[in-house]
Amino acid sequence: MRLHTGIRTVAALAATAALMAGCSGGGDGGEGSADDGAGAGDTVELTFWTWAPGMDAVVAEWNSTHPDIQVTVNKQDGGDPAVTKLLTAIKAGSGAPDLMQAEYQKIPTLVSSDALADISGELGDDVAGQFPEGVWNSVTLGGDAVYAVPQDSGPMQFYYRADIFESLGLAVPTTWDEYADVAAQLHAADPTKYLGTFSAADAGWFTGLAQQAGASWWGIDGESWTVSIDDDATLKVADYWGGLVESGVIDNKPMYTPEWNAALNDGTQVGWLSAIWAPGVLEGNAADTAGKWQMAAMPQWDASKPATGNWGGSATAVTTQSKHVAEATEFITWLNTDQAAVSALVSEGGLYPANIPGQAKALANPPAFFSEQADFYDLAGEIAQTAGSFTFGPNVNVAYSAYNDEFGKATEAKSRSAFTDAVKAMQKATIDDLKTSGFSVKE
Repeated sequence: MRLHTGIRTVAALAATAALMAGCSGGGDGGEGSADDGAGAGDTVELTFWTWAPGMDAVVAEWNSTHPDIQVTVNKQDGGDPAVTKLLTAIKAGSGAPDLMQAEYQKIPTLVSSDALADISGELGDDVAGQFPEGVWNSVTLGGDAVYAVPQDSGPMQFYYRADIFESLGLAVPTTWDEYADVAAQLHAADPTKYLGTFSAADAGWFTGLAQQAGASWWGIDGESWTVSIDDDATLKVADYWGGLVESGVIDNKPMYTPEWNAALNDGTQVGWLSAIWAPGVLEGNAADTAGKWQMAAMPQWDASKPATGNWGGSATAVTTQSKHVAEATEFITWLNTDQAAVSALVSEGGLYPANIPGQAKALANPPAFFSEQADFYDLAGEIAQTAGSFTFGPNVNVAYSAYNDEFGKATEAKSRSAFTDAVKAMQKATIDDLKTSGFSVKE
């Protein structure tokens, strides 16, 4: 079975295939792309598709000090709509921007569609070392090519109502066994309260839990993709949560519903396994509880080997239609490594920067919602360093859709075995789609 063009760059892991010619820059320009007629002394104009809040203000700082390279922000919808719009422009041969904010899980899809330029030749040697290894691997796909510069990451933590824990004499769980015990104690003390919920509508959340357990769902073997969604780590996570839901000590309602929002505010949802951006969500959905929450590390499978997963995060990439790869790379390097820019990403956009050197100054104060936890970002930084690598594949959308379908049925059944069956169904759906799409798959 043939191997997609884009996968040849990914297969550099095994040093068996050549880089895509299109990933060196070039391609047709067109609406939305940089002016391809700029000569010596002319201003280079770059277009930047992004959904990050406050990016206009951050880019304004660049434009004020770099008159020869001007960047125009074009706000887009995030997630799948942004990817679909970019891929449509790439296929048409025109209309793509110079710069694109890309979620980490979408990068393999964009690479396999020849949408992102390899900027490794334009980057300084010191850039890679400024980011956690797992995050950097997300933009290199494990090879020598570099398809983006990391912008923000989403290390996961445990958020809990400290006041309720104290009033009920509950200990903050440090292992998953302890989490199950505390969930049972809490629900027994007050049947209206839950330590958390299993959400069948948030595949990225479950992916982070699987990553923490040691999972990595896609990989490369020679010139073929491998899929291991049903590995031991993921099955362990599914079995664990299936047991909690089956026993009734954990809720099984989706997150981000009016019911869930209200439960955060009224104290019936006492904990939330979330990511570093959780304070903003809590502030918006549970304003009455400010100062009552605390953040701690995720419960661990092996306390001697601390680990976390990532839920969310994105990078800034240069598209293959840009006529100014060098200038675009200069901008995204500044955006994600310069202290002023990194601090602005935090102050203007509320992002958790992936850049390690810039974090200390940018994150000197805790989020306002957690003002009483002075060490919030110190602890978050320590936790972030424990996230391992996780390889995404070119059909994440299919795997995530299968998650929603299969775990939707499993949560309705409230059956432990249904949770592990859901993982196996995700595995089959993902492999079948890769084959149907023409990718080489090694089972």
